[in-house]
Amino acid sequence: MNLKPIWIYLANGIFLEGKSFGAEGTRAGEIVFNTSMTGYQEIVTDPSYAGQFVTFTMPEIGNVGCNAEDMESKAAWCKGIIVRQYQAEPSNFRSEEPLHELLKRFDVLGICEVDTRFLTKTLREEGAMMMIASTEISDKEELAKLLADAPHISEVNYIEAVSTKEPYLHTQGQYDARAFRYHDAPEPKARIVALDFGVKRNILNELTEAGMQVEVVPNTIDAEKLVERYEKGEIDGVFLSNGPGDPLILKAEQEKIRKLIDAKVPMFGICLGHQLLSIAHGYDTFKLKFGHHGGNHPVKNVATGTVEITAQNHNYNVPDAITEIAEVTHTNLFDGTIEGVRYKNAPIMSVQHHPEASPGPHESRYVFTEFLQMIAR
Repeated sequence: MNLKPIWIYLANGIFLEGKSFGAEGTRAGEIVFNTSMTGYQEIVTDPSYAGQFVTFTMPEIGNVGCNAEDMESKAAWCKGIIVRQYQAEPSNFRSEEPLHELLKRFDVLGICEVDTRFLTKTLREEGAMMMIASTEISDKEELAKLLADAPHISEVNYIEAVSTKEPYLHTQGQYDARAFRYHDAPEPKARIVALDFGVKRNILNELTEAGMQVEVVPNTIDAEKLVERYEKGEIDGVFLSNGPGDPLILKAEQEKIRKLIDAKVPMFGICLGHQLLSIAHGYDTFKLKFGHHGGNHPVKNVATGTVEITAQNHNYNVPDAITEIAEVTHTNLFDGTIEGVRYKNAPIMSVQHHPEASPGPHESRYVFTEFLQMIAR
């Protein structure tokens, strides 16, 4: 594979040259690092990474190719990915195309042959920051100017791009790795609406597998319609999905959730949904230094004392002050931050980590059953 040069400029002044294996062009976004050992396709197609460049700490990427079944959404949303070594010829019986073809199809930059250990250490020490990459521009000063003029990730509402435009029913369950197929939806025990801020497909799979009929709706839906449907008994609760960007700028979504809270509609939030619930209750989120991104983060279940290895992808966290109105159910053992809460006077629960983790780990799946138990009438 003939790789063309690509140039990278970070907001702290670092200037690097690598090789390009994805789309061509010039992109600016926030750079983060992900420590997952597997699941690069799921990461690339996770809508929560919209607006970001993902640096993989796993040095070999591309080995198993890509396929339609492992897509977490209908597209790839990140600005680009950065890897140490790219394998252009995958070796896996499930592979349908190499990673570089997927990146080109969805206009995502692929950057390889750079020192990802150096980039990861830089982000760990200095924090997540903006960067720009280009296959067209090699001049450091020109890239610096373009980056200075580019909107910061905290200024862009990426939900408008990643949310579904039309409601739909999700009808598949968990993936059966032995049969190489997804389960059909079981007979539902409850009906919910999933408010789509950039939902991952495997979250919907887990909700369905747990026994819920899942209707996915756009982020633009009127909260009054959801309240009316709940009061009529047409739905039993609302799920608030994961999604990209800074939750503090999502004023319309915050107001929707406040209306659902006032109407005492049962809710469950994951990641961005967890953060928006906190903000809607009056407790603003804060940004972590370099965020939590990976498939190997230890989280303690406060009630049982069990340590769960979890998948994570977030730059923002709820404040400790949330304990004034909610009980902490999970804590992060890396830095002690809050990973899950249950609100004291409302049928609302949320987690910061991803219990639907795909391809894994799966130790936190039980929270979907807990949500079902909470909303069962």
